[in-house]
Amino acid sequence: MLPTDKKTTVLYVEDNPDNRLLIRRILLSENYGLLEANDAQEALEVLKTNKPDLILMDINMPDMDGYTLTAKIKTTPGFERIPILALTANVMRGDKEKSLEAGCDGYIQKPVDFDELLREIERFLARRANA
Repeated sequence: MLPTDKKTTVLYVEDNPDNRLLIRRILLSENYGLLEANDAQEALEVLKTNKPDLILMDINMPDMDGYTLTAKIKTTPGFERIPILALTANVMRGDKEKSLEAGCDGYIQKPVDFDELLREIERFLARRANA
């Protein structure tokens, strides 16, 4: 965890409750603050009153997919520099590139390797702190 005077907050956007539960347990065990959204519209509501330090973004969601939501967040004033990591089961050739083109800063495959997840979160938080 980065040394800080406030708890580092992660927004996890995920429509699958089992996945949310799993990631919630991991992040809370590492003492991260956690915001959760069940879909893109809920995420946009959360972002009206919160500014997380990092966003974990599911790609396959109903109504608005994670690509579209990422692009929308990255063009919102004040949110451009928040790292967004795609956390997705989309693992075919070109899926990582599509996530990055949409504005995601990183890409993590499901099923999640928990050590990799925590390393990537720390890496992007450190990069943001040094920017």
